[in-house]
Amino acid sequence: MNRVIFHVDMNAFFASVEQKSNPLLRGKPILVVADARRRSVVMTSSYEARAFGVATGMNLYEARQFCPEALVVEGDSAKYMAATAKIMEVLETVTDRFEMTSCDEAYLDVTGSLKCFGTDARGLAERVKARIRGVTGLPCSVGVAPNKLLAKLGSDMHKPDGLTVIDSENVEDVMARTPAQDLCGIGRKLKVRLQELGIRTCKELGDADIGKLCHYFGFWAYHLKRMGQGRDDSPVRRPGEEADERSMGHSTTFPEDTSDMDVLRSYLLFLSEKVASRMRKRGLEGRSVSLVIRYKDFTTFSHERRGRAFTDDGFEIYQAALRILRSVELEQPVRLLGVTVSSLVPARWEEFLFEAMGRKKKVNRAADGINRKFGRSTVKPAGQILAERHGLLEPPIPPALAALRVYR
Repeated sequence: MNRVIFHVDMNAFFASVEQKSNPLLRGKPILVVADARRRSVVMTSSYEARAFGVATGMNLYEARQFCPEALVVEGDSAKYMAATAKIMEVLETVTDRFEMTSCDEAYLDVTGSLKCFGTDARGLAERVKARIRGVTGLPCSVGVAPNKLLAKLGSDMHKPDGLTVIDSENVEDVMARTPAQDLCGIGRKLKVRLQELGIRTCKELGDADIGKLCHYFGFWAYHLKRMGQGRDDSPVRRPGEEADERSMGHSTTFPEDTSDMDVLRSYLLFLSEKVASRMRKRGLEGRSVSLVIRYKDFTTFSHERRGRAFTDDGFEIYQAALRILRSVELEQPVRLLGVTVSSLVPARWEEFLFEAMGRKKKVNRAADGINRKFGRSTVKPAGQILAERHGLLEPPIPPALAALRVYR
């Protein structure tokens, strides 16, 4: 409780960047999407659009039903990256201990910075807000608290352009009036489970009997109880200090809903290979494979299969995911597929005593090297070709041309 942590949250970041760069968009409802020509989801929307009920993650068709007059803008990653870089430059002037959790959110540990600036926590937070607006022209909300959990809670309380201070003296009052689902990490399903137990506020969660919580949530109950008490010991990591990876996944929304098993298998192979490539790049192996299926009506199914051995091989991940897919009787056309590998550990080559397994790893890494040098999907399993024809994949793009496209 002696720390001073800021959570900086850029308000409607992508939409705010677009409105800042184009005066014609200011004050109007806009929807930022990845590609307006294909089926897409709303990456973010302006507050003018949110007033009509538009939410991040809605598909474009649904968002337009809520707000027919909304303007659709294709996202520009180069603009967002440039804005994020400017924000980071501001944060670096405040403390060397700041952690970017995404392109538009960051935690700052300013415990040791207050004396340097000769102000209290609120005064420094106001300076940070003013400096970010001065450099980028963008609004942000800041939460000030003794830990990351409460700082995140504070930044969400008053948006846009808000500032909330939660100090050690008023933590109990804040937790007593705050709904439990407002805590970062408690989603819709968990909210329902807690309400079934009669737990609605953070304080009720913090005061709940640990035995009762353990009966419903297992060992995670201890973490939930600490959250309800407003306790969080996790550090703010400096740039380069990365948290341990717990899972890696990739998903895709199909250009058209489909029940064709050949198409689904081809997509599944592509997703599995993509996850495996990322795992190998990070030097990780996993043991549990999860498959997510989302139907045409947005009903979502998820199931996990735990393997006997750790792997970073795309085909082995694919086989595990395919076994799950075959066990499901598809109720309607599929809109989205996702593959996730969890139970990750650092890869250790010396444990592979069998020559055949060693050769497989060498082949995978050779393919990774070729794809890095000559462009993605230069070398790929033949089973991905159907997905490529179905509109999922693009032809290989050499790294030099890819760089030109990103920085055009």
